[in-house]
Amino acid sequence: MPDALAIVANTAGKLTREGLRVMGRGATALPGLVALTLDPDFISALSRELPHGVVCVSGTNGKTTTSRMLSDIARATGWAPIHNRSGSNLDRGVAAALLADATWSGEPRGDLGLFEIDEASLPGVVGRVRPRAVVVTNLFRDQMDRYFELDALARRIGDALAGLPAETALVLNADDPLVASLAIRKDANVTYFGVDDDAVGGNVPQAISDATRCPRCRSPLRYERVVLAHVGVWSCPTGDFTRPARDVSATKVVLGPRGSEVVIGGVLASMYDEIRVPVPGLYNVYNALAALATARALAIGLPESIRALANFTPAFGRLETVEVNGKTLRLVLVKNPAGFNAAIAALLETGRHPRLLAALNDRDADGRDVSWIWDADFETLAPAVEHAVITGLRGRDLALRFKYAGLPAEKLAVVDDPAAAIEKALGLAPAGSEVVVLATYTAMLALREALARTGAVAPFWED
Repeated sequence: MPDALAIVANTAGKLTREGLRVMGRGATALPGLVALTLDPDFISALSRELPHGVVCVSGTNGKTTTSRMLSDIARATGWAPIHNRSGSNLDRGVAAALLADATWSGEPRGDLGLFEIDEASLPGVVGRVRPRAVVVTNLFRDQMDRYFELDALARRIGDALAGLPAETALVLNADDPLVASLAIRKDANVTYFGVDDDAVGGNVPQAISDATRCPRCRSPLRYERVVLAHVGVWSCPTGDFTRPARDVSATKVVLGPRGSEVVIGGVLASMYDEIRVPVPGLYNVYNALAALATARALAIGLPESIRALANFTPAFGRLETVEVNGKTLRLVLVKNPAGFNAAIAALLETGRHPRLLAALNDRDADGRDVSWIWDADFETLAPAVEHAVITGLRGRDLALRFKYAGLPAEKLAVVDDPAAAIEKALGLAPAGSEVVVLATYTAMLALREALARTGAVAPFWED
C-alpha cells in the first residue's frame, strides 16, 4: 500500500478530478499536478504497486498510437492497463491516469502501467518509475522552442536508459540512427524493429534530415533507402555504427487507403506470416511493429497481439474518422516537418486527390515557432489537392505556404472561425466523399470542439 503522503495526494487529486468532471472538463492533467505538488514521489509510490510493472512509450511521432495499440494488446491478454489514453504525456498526465484508476486509499485497480511519455520528459520519468520496458519510436525535430537541439535530447535519453537495470527491455527503431544509438550499454536488453521492404517508403522527397551524421563518430551517414527524414536503411562508412539487425520486421508491406497488409519477419516469422494494420500509412506500420516488439518483450502471446491489432481504432486526431451528413472527415494531427511528410505520404501513396481542411495554431502546446511549415514538403502535396480550406490562428501563414507550393488561388479559401471552416470544407465536398483535416494540436482541439457541439464526436477525453 502507498505511504500516507501518497494517499493524501491521491485523495486531493481525486477530489480535483471529481470537481472538473462535474464541470464537464477532461481532468487529464490538473488532478495529477495537484497530486505531484503534494507528493513529488506520487508516480513512483503508486506504480510500485503494479504487478506487471510499467511500460513507457516515447518518441517524437507515433507514441500515442503505439501506446494505444499496446493497451489493446494488454487487454486482449487479460491484463488491466492503467493508461494515459487521452495523450496527456507530461508527469501530470501520468499522475492523473494513476489516480483515476486507483482506489481512494491509493491502491491501483489495474495491473500494468502503460504511459505515453513526452520525449523531453522521458529521462526524468524513467528514473522515477524504473520501467519494465521502454519504447522509443523515433526522434525528429519538434518544437525547437521547447525541446532544444535534437542530438542533446538523444544524449539525455541515452544516458537515462543506460542508468536503468540491465533487465529493463528497450524497444528501439533500428531504422532511426538516433534511436538505435540509445542502447549505450553493451549488456542492454534490446529488441529492434524496422521495415525491410525496399518497395515502400521514400515517395516524398526528403528535404529535411535531423541526423545526417553517425551518432558515434560524426561521419556522414550513407543511405541505401530513405523512408522519412533520416529514417531508413543507413550505415556509417567507417564501420563504427551500423543499422542493427531487426528482431521484429516488416518484410513486405502492401499499403491501402484504409490499412496495410504486413508480412512479419525476424523472430516472429516462424510463428505467423501476415498481419493487418487497420489504419493507413507506412508510419502506422512502424507503430504496429513497435507494439508487436514490446508485446514480445513482455512475453505476451502473438495471437492476442494480432487479434488486438486487427480491431484497433485510432486515437484523437490520428487518422480518426468522423461521419457528418453523409461525408467523412479524416482527422490527422501534424506538428513538425517529419510528421507532416509522413501524413502526406499516407495520403498520396494510394493515389488519392485529397480535399483538405488545414489548421495552424501557435499556442504553447503547438510550439510557438511555426516556421517548420517551410521545411515540410507542401510542394509534393499541392498538385494533388482538389481544394483546401484554411483556418487557425496562423491560417494566413499556412495559406501563404500553400500558395508558394503552387496551389492555385481558386482552390484555396481562408475561413477564420473553426465551425464555419468545417461547414465550408464539407460544402465543397460531394456526397460520400472524404475531407482530410490536417491540424496542429490546439487547432485540432478547436475543430473537434465545433464537431462536439453538433454531436458528431464525443470530447476526446471520453475516448
